[in-house]
Amino acid sequence: MSLRLRLVLWCAGLCGFVLLMVGTLAYTVHSRSQYDDLDRVLTTSAGHAMANMTASDIIPHLDQDSSGFDVVLRLYTPDGMLREDTPNGALAPPIDPRAVLTAPAGPAYGWLAELAPLTPPNLPSSSAFGTVTSGGERWRALVLPLQRPSDGVLIGYIEAVSPLGRIDAGMRTFRLMLLGLGAIGLLGALVGGLSVAGHALQPVTQMVRIARTITVSRDLSRRIPAPAQQDELGILATTFNTMIESIEQAYIAQQRFVADASHELRAPLTAIQGNIDLMRRRPELPPAERVEALDEAAREADRLTRLVADLLVLARADAGVSIRQESVDLDTVVLDTFQIGRKIADGRTLRLNPFEPAHTRGDEDRLRQLVLILLDNAVKYTPVGGTVTLGLKQSRNRIEISVRDTGVGIPPNDLPRVFERFYRADPARSRNPGGTGLGLSIARWIVERHHGTISITSAPGCGTQVLVCLPYLP
Repeated sequence: MSLRLRLVLWCAGLCGFVLLMVGTLAYTVHSRSQYDDLDRVLTTSAGHAMANMTASDIIPHLDQDSSGFDVVLRLYTPDGMLREDTPNGALAPPIDPRAVLTAPAGPAYGWLAELAPLTPPNLPSSSAFGTVTSGGERWRALVLPLQRPSDGVLIGYIEAVSPLGRIDAGMRTFRLMLLGLGAIGLLGALVGGLSVAGHALQPVTQMVRIARTITVSRDLSRRIPAPAQQDELGILATTFNTMIESIEQAYIAQQRFVADASHELRAPLTAIQGNIDLMRRRPELPPAERVEALDEAAREADRLTRLVADLLVLARADAGVSIRQESVDLDTVVLDTFQIGRKIADGRTLRLNPFEPAHTRGDEDRLRQLVLILLDNAVKYTPVGGTVTLGLKQSRNRIEISVRDTGVGIPPNDLPRVFERFYRADPARSRNPGGTGLGLSIARWIVERHHGTISITSAPGCGTQVLVCLPYLP
């Protein structure tokens, strides 16, 4: 089932429920008021007739002018015999007043009208209402006992009778009218819901169409036109455009990464294959040249091994592989890495300053790899005779690992991109240090996994400083 159809059905269902509640309330109030008003008329007429009795206490008589057009008044003896009635008495069926008093009838309206918040008419004491059916029409009767004022002896009954047919017919018509209006309202809700849902979901339909176009054409440069109003659909369109832009950037980065990785892998493979072909074509190659070819192939094989290892590390990083979390003595890690750095310094001065005890939580092997990457980069891009300084210090709430060198530096335009994979700034490329171009990317991943930060400050000809800040563990 489509969203549009669900919205229409929800709208129609809600409107139908509201119409049902409103119609039910209107019917109950109207029905209750009509029947209660008739009971009040009967109560008033009977009470007025009793007050206007014209005879003595022994033989009472009716006031012939006390009845209304639709109300029949009757006077009965104590044994239930009709003594007299008003001129319109023949219109009403005979009703035994004693039967009414013995078995009073409930309200003339149905059970549904009892839900109406209306006050019922006040019924005189010792009186009762009755409801009878005659000739297919209902009649409503009120019986009042007559007692002699001097001694309270029963001397007769006053009965007020009125037809219910007109009210019953009116209520049937009212019910049909409510049903008709409800059906028309429900139909209008369906038609209006279709129109409103179609108009409201038009941006969503457009998003679906553009998403399908992007899927088929793989054109990530397309965007959804921003709606004029920044409502929920406007926010959805903006979010969709942001998502497409993010996917486009990731796709471009992936393409660039694949191209760079292919280039980096091709270079050592070409060198290895060239040297092997050289020795295969020239079996008589002098021993010195053969050793040189083998050494070059071995160097390129080592470079290829490092490149594949770095790519595996980044693949694990992209897959969200977790690292160990244990207490690490950073001073021991830095000192061990400093000893390794002294072996690869090759004419550069390597210093350890400052150096303070520090502890953190993380993966000791990855932290050692981090320091070694930073130290190796600094040594590679520092000319012979330069200085590389490795530092470790602890502040109040963080640990700082710094690597400073007096190398070629990084141009300002290249500085924001040094953490990209396979990216090398031009001065570094000109030195051809033989790295994989993935070291700083791996370093940033290690730092982020340890909930730290890494930053680089540099200037051409003035050297470079890398600062790593890690959480402090007491």
